[in-house]
Amino acid sequence: MNLNNLKKYGLFMLFIVFVLLSFIFNYNVGEGIYDNFLQFTLTMVKFLPAVFILIGLFDTWVDREVIERHLGNQSNHLAFIWAILLSGTTVGGLYVAFPVAHSLLKKGASLRIIFTYIGAAAICRIPMTLFEASYVGIKFTLIRLLTSIPLIIISSILLEKYLKGRGYQIIDELTS
Repeated sequence: MNLNNLKKYGLFMLFIVFVLLSFIFNYNVGEGIYDNFLQFTLTMVKFLPAVFILIGLFDTWVDREVIERHLGNQSNHLAFIWAILLSGTTVGGLYVAFPVAHSLLKKGASLRIIFTYIGAAAICRIPMTLFEASYVGIKFTLIRLLTSIPLIIISSILLEKYLKGRGYQIIDELTS
């Protein structure tokens, strides 16, 4: 094993050793960490195949020109509404939002729309919003959404300007 592989997999190997030692010495914290890791892994295994199939279909069926026209750099303020609506229908949380965001970026969506989509996917998903409204009330949920959505849009615009001002570029290692 060379040094690059050791750097690449060292943390994971350290985790495996920690978990093994936790089970050998009955260290409850380590066993709990392993249980959480196992649950997270199983959740990922359940979600990700369907997500990647849907993203593959999205890549194949949706033209780049459509995404650039509605969500690209030349799009208007309606692009934010499209991004929020798309994020609202995202099922699976950020497990799904990040691959979809990557696909949108590859199709020509602007950074501000990508940031809006990810931010809205974290707080505006329909199932989560309905669950919240049933527990804390519609008034609270509406106030939270009416406060959060403008902040997401403003922070997305500012973040895009900041990153463009610093010459930041996203390099896609998967396609390059």
